[in-house]
Amino acid sequence: MFSRLLSVARRQRTGRGWQNWSSGRSGAPAAEAHSVALPAQAQVVICGGGIMGTSVAYHLSKMGWKDIVLLEQGRLAAGSTRFCAGILSTARHLTIEQKMADYSNKLYQQLEQETGIQTGYIRTGSIFLAQTQDRLISLKRINSRLNVIGIPSEIISPKKVAELHPLLNVHDLVGAMHVPEDAVVSSADVALALASAASQNGVQIYDRTSVLHVMVKKGQVTGVETDKGQIECQYFVNCAGQWAYELGLSNEEPVSIPLHACEHFYLLTRPLETPLQSNTPTVVDADGRIYIRNWQGGILSGGFEKNPKPIFTEGKNQLEIQNLQEDWDHFEPLLSSLLRRMPELETLEIMKLVNCPETFTPDMRCIMGESPAVQGYYVLVGMNSAGLSFGGGAGRYLAEWMVHGYPSESIWELDLKRFGALQSSRTFLRHRVMEVMPLLYDLKVPRWDFQTGRQLRTSPLYDRLDAQGARWMEKHGFERPKYFVPPDKDLLALEQSKTFYKPDWFDIVESEVKCCKEAVCVIDMSSFTKFEITSTGDQALEILQYLFSNDLDVPVGHIVHTGMLNEGGGYENDCSIARLSKRSFFMISPTDQQVHCWAWLKKHMPEDSNLLLEDVTWKYTALNLIGPRAVDVLSELSYAPMTPDHFPSLFCKEMSVGYANGIRVMSMTHTGEPGFMLYIPIEYALHVYNEVMSVGQKYGIRNAGYYALRSLRIEKFFAFWGQDLNTLTTPLECGRESRVKLDKGMDFIGREALLQQKQNGVYKRLTMFILDDHDTDLDLWPWWGEPIYRNGQYAGKTTSSAYSYTLERHICLGFVHNFSEDTGEEQVVTADFINRGEYEIDIAGHRFQAKAKLYPVTSLFTHRRRKDDVELSDLHGK
Repeated sequence: MFSRLLSVARRQRTGRGWQNWSSGRSGAPAAEAHSVALPAQAQVVICGGGIMGTSVAYHLSKMGWKDIVLLEQGRLAAGSTRFCAGILSTARHLTIEQKMADYSNKLYQQLEQETGIQTGYIRTGSIFLAQTQDRLISLKRINSRLNVIGIPSEIISPKKVAELHPLLNVHDLVGAMHVPEDAVVSSADVALALASAASQNGVQIYDRTSVLHVMVKKGQVTGVETDKGQIECQYFVNCAGQWAYELGLSNEEPVSIPLHACEHFYLLTRPLETPLQSNTPTVVDADGRIYIRNWQGGILSGGFEKNPKPIFTEGKNQLEIQNLQEDWDHFEPLLSSLLRRMPELETLEIMKLVNCPETFTPDMRCIMGESPAVQGYYVLVGMNSAGLSFGGGAGRYLAEWMVHGYPSESIWELDLKRFGALQSSRTFLRHRVMEVMPLLYDLKVPRWDFQTGRQLRTSPLYDRLDAQGARWMEKHGFERPKYFVPPDKDLLALEQSKTFYKPDWFDIVESEVKCCKEAVCVIDMSSFTKFEITSTGDQALEILQYLFSNDLDVPVGHIVHTGMLNEGGGYENDCSIARLSKRSFFMISPTDQQVHCWAWLKKHMPEDSNLLLEDVTWKYTALNLIGPRAVDVLSELSYAPMTPDHFPSLFCKEMSVGYANGIRVMSMTHTGEPGFMLYIPIEYALHVYNEVMSVGQKYGIRNAGYYALRSLRIEKFFAFWGQDLNTLTTPLECGRESRVKLDKGMDFIGREALLQQKQNGVYKRLTMFILDDHDTDLDLWPWWGEPIYRNGQYAGKTTSSAYSYTLERHICLGFVHNFSEDTGEEQVVTADFINRGEYEIDIAGHRFQAKAKLYPVTSLFTHRRRKDDVELSDLHGK
């Protein structure tokens, strides 16, 4: 069957092809660059005339910015936009992606009326098929999140699938998800409509004009050099798609944009004998690795194969994307999958196999935001084959960012600054995108890890810990231990265990947590970002007082937990700062803050030769000694008293540990448990670790990993930045008033917003939830992003969760909102509002009762208690 279809397809070289269908448009608003001189200056220059560039231009002009120039090296919409399959899907794992796609859907629907340009928008709906129970669970989790943000969707039976799409073979399905408001649209026409509307609002558009490089002076965009001359500008937006990587590196001050292209295949057929209706639902069969949509009465079908073909690793200077060489042998597995799903296509004539480049990023998320290296240089690229779905929403958020200084939603998960230069190696990108492209349709269970590009950044203790059974996760390119596998465990089975239920590492992490509470554990936390800020006078203290909400004018040796806030009072960073001397400070931040925090500090610090900011992350290995016997281990190693009387909480002191001098010892653990952090110059790391483990043997010492840390910190209600806190979260919304000193005697960024919020009240509150009727062994686990219901009404989502081995129950952290039942508007959230509610957590469509707490449950139990005996009302202040 396949060989016959293949022979037919290979003979088919004539007829109305995809290029004829998607190119040769009329009504493009671009000026011919050879006949019209470029303007000498503009406020904004956008590079790229695809759906991203035109969306940014459209939204900037809608927000009142008019002095905008858009440059396209070929013709408008002639890049990857032209080859887009035209499927608009809102079913995404990340809430921010769901919101971007939902906004795009609404925008595209009304574009034709606004511009008069037909976009081919047809609401078809989408059906997401599940061949396994795990896939169905994944869809149920997505379905719950879609419903609470107002996107209609439902879980349906195979019988219902057959009713919606009679041509589908449903015998191997266990269920599906139906999203009725998804659509198909002509991506090229959408781009032209956006360009037309932008042009009518004053945006100047020039095609066949190439940007050679961006001019930069003192870290600020000053203009662009094109093949038609220079344009002075304040802002530059890189929407160059697959060319964005090379364009970023061509600047006078390079901008790192980690993405890489792969070949992407889909086929087009002649119309069926009874042509498909235009509103036939789009089908995504992720287990079969394919998508299917109606195309002019026939089929458009492609997918994401297990063995993708990366291209242009050496760079390629082509003005417009052409259809690449057909490769039917490579496409065969996807074609076979298509024929299994739609057997009636056996006799259908194939018109064309399209092969076009598509760009992918190292973590399957698009890239947007301002460059950390060059102010005024913005990026919107790397759509991972979802450019049409994200185009409208992403363009809007980036435009908000440029106009207002911040977008209306937290987009940290998409921010360019989540990457460092280390992710821009061509070899790394080539290998990583070969993993990323199949992962788009792979089943992703909680706590999965990338396998490529690993062991890039490691602690000096990596080999030693690895030999002791460490299993690794990666954060910002840094290897971090998850847990340590005992010698008697089946390592292979543990590595292959992937589930939404109770994981196989449960008992391992339990033993590590128990050791942290009863004896002493060591966790290598070297990945944390570490900066030193020093000055010759009081400059360091003065700038830190302005940048941070807490009072840092503390005695030498004291540690301050504080937030680095934005003008809205939201967390740009959550960190701990130790005062090493009158003029020197040591700052500890989350691992993925290395680029973001550095950029924020450099942006706000004055150019003063007497003020020095240094990234010392690589200089220090960090060991976290957690547990009641940590004091005994350190006392014996340092011959110094380490009791609270001599070494109080939140205190820092340089000490000798073993033979090593200059160890920065801090009485904190990031978990709420007793213990110490040791910041060790890397040349001493192995010696200090060996000494700690040797002396600690008599105290029951063992290694532990980040999974144990997670359980400990969540049961103590410790919120982490990037998981629970973001740029739209203020200290007053998460119970951290004590970390804000509104009266410290000087202004700080975010102070006015906090004063106003203190007066008006907060509209959300971070809350701890303890699941009541949840069976840890049999029920699906909460992980993150689960909807929270208060008195039966949606009230927010969880941000993180973990099993508490002390309480023997699951604990979730999440924000509770007070949505008006009449208008849906947010109202003030008080402690009384939290305490009076009856709560449920929705896990894949099943709601579990939960108790809400604004303070952590006392967990310093001297012995384990049965679940029914735990007194949940035993509270203490946070």
